[in-house]
Amino acid sequence: MEKSNIDRSWSLFLDRDGVINEKIESDYVKRWEEFRFIPGSIAAIASLSTIFSFIGIVTNQRGVGLGLMKEFDLKDIHLNMHLAIQKRGGRIDEIFYCADVNYDSNNRKPKTGMALQAKNKFPKIDFTKSIMVGDQLSDMEFGRNAGMVNIFLGLSDIKVDLPSSLIDYKFENLFDFSLALPSLPIAQCSKK
Repeated sequence: MEKSNIDRSWSLFLDRDGVINEKIESDYVKRWEEFRFIPGSIAAIASLSTIFSFIGIVTNQRGVGLGLMKEFDLKDIHLNMHLAIQKRGGRIDEIFYCADVNYDSNNRKPKTGMALQAKNKFPKIDFTKSIMVGDQLSDMEFGRNAGMVNIFLGLSDIKVDLPSSLIDYKFENLFDFSLALPSLPIAQCSKK
C-alpha cells in the first residue's frame, strides 16, 4: 500500500455547505437551528486535524449580501459549528467567507481572494502544498487558480472523467476522503 506524502507542512481548505454540513435546496442555512452536519464530517475533521498544520474554511455566503440573513447569524453558525468540531477533537484554524453579491468579487470563489487572505494571515501556507475540498466546480476552479490539489465530493450529479483539469480525486464525502488520505499518492501541485 502506497503512503501519502502529506505531512504537517501541508494545508487543508474546506468548503462548508455540502462538505461539512448539509445544503438546503434553493436556500441558505440562515440560522444555527437549520445547520446539520453531514454524517462523519466531524470525525473526519478530527482525524484531519492530526495531519494538517492549517485547516481553513472558505465559503461563499451570498445570503448575507442579499439580506436574507444577518452577518451576526452567520457568525453564530460558525461559532457553534467550531465548538461542535472542537468538542470532538477537531479544529478549524480560521473561517473565511465572502458575502458579496457581485459574482465578479475577487473574494468570491472561484477567484482566489479568500486564499490570499489565508496566506496573509498564515504566511507559512504554501498553495502548492495545499488541498482544496469542495462539492462544486467553482471550488475546484478556486483550488486550481490558487495552485492547490483538488478533492471533489459527491460526484453523483456531475459526471467527470479523471484525471480532469480541475479534479484530482473524488470521494463521496469528507469522511471517505479522511480514511483514504494516509494512502493517497498526493504530490505537490504544479498549478495545472
